[in-house]
Amino acid sequence: MHVFYSDHYTIDLPEGHRFPMRKYRMLRYALVDAGIITEEELRDAPLIDREDLLLAHTERYVDGVIHGTLDRLEQRRIGFPWTPSLVTRSMATVGGCLASARAALEDGISGNLAGGTHHAMRDAGEGFCVFNDIAVATLKLMQEDRIRTALIIDLDVHQGNGNSDILGGRPDVTIFSMHGAKNYPFRKIASTIDVDLPDGTGDEAYLRILGDHLPHLLDRKPDIAFYQCGVDPLEHDALGRLAMTFDGLMERDRMVLQACHDRHVPVMLALGGGYADPIDNTIQAQLNTYRVATHFASSNVR
Repeated sequence: MHVFYSDHYTIDLPEGHRFPMRKYRMLRYALVDAGIITEEELRDAPLIDREDLLLAHTERYVDGVIHGTLDRLEQRRIGFPWTPSLVTRSMATVGGCLASARAALEDGISGNLAGGTHHAMRDAGEGFCVFNDIAVATLKLMQEDRIRTALIIDLDVHQGNGNSDILGGRPDVTIFSMHGAKNYPFRKIASTIDVDLPDGTGDEAYLRILGDHLPHLLDRKPDIAFYQCGVDPLEHDALGRLAMTFDGLMERDRMVLQACHDRHVPVMLALGGGYADPIDNTIQAQLNTYRVATHFASSNVR
C-alpha cells in the first residue's frame, strides 16, 4: 500500500493558531511505530503543477495564491497567513492526492496523509483549504483518460461545499456528503446527495444511515472512489458536534472500504479533518482508519 506524505512541507502559523499542523508528522511517525505502515510504503508527495491546478481553479485565484496577491479578506477566509511555505505545502497536498489516486488505480487502495481540502472553491479558498485536492485529481485523471467516472464519499463532519462548487452538476461525478447539519460551512452548496445529521448523532444512527446509502452509491459503478475520511465526527472533537466513538469510526471505515472492495472500486484515502483536544485522540482515530485500510490493501481489487 503506497502512502504519500508532505509533512516536511509545513506552514508557518502564529502562536495559538487553532489548526493542528503538527498532527501530520505525528500521524506518520505513529503509523510506522505501530507497524501499520512500513517506511518502504511511504512516498514523498510531489508538488502539483500550476497547469493542473487550473483544471479546478481560476487563473486569478491560482496566481493570487502562488504570488501572494490575494486581498486581506480572501486570505482571512482561507484561515492561514500567506507565506511561501503555504504555497509549497498546498501544492504538495494536491500532488499527494493525485499520486495517491494513480497508485489506487494500480494497486486498489492508497492514501495521502494530508488533504481532503473540500472547502476550496473554484475562485476562493476557505476553512483551512487552499486548493481542492480531490477536484484537481478527479479532473486530471479524466484528462488523462484514466477514469470516466468518480465517486466522492465525504464523511468529514463538515459539508464539502468546495467539491460541489467545482464538480457539482457533472453527470460523471457523484458527490456524497454526510455531515453535521448545524456545523460549518453555514452556506452549504448542494452535493449529489447530502445527509444532514443533528448534533449528538452517535454510532448506531450514523452507521445505519451510511449503510442505507452505500449500495446505491456503488451501483453507479465509479472508476474510483475518493474517500474523505475525516475523523472529526469523533465525540472528542472540538469542532465536530457529533458523538461517534473510536469503534464507530472504525466500523464506518470498514463499511466504506468493504463496499468498494466488493464492487472492485479502487479507493484513494484523503485524510480530512480532526481537531480533538488532546490531539492524541485525533491521531488514534486516524491510526484506526489505516488499520482498517491495510486489511483491504492485502487483497488487490484490480
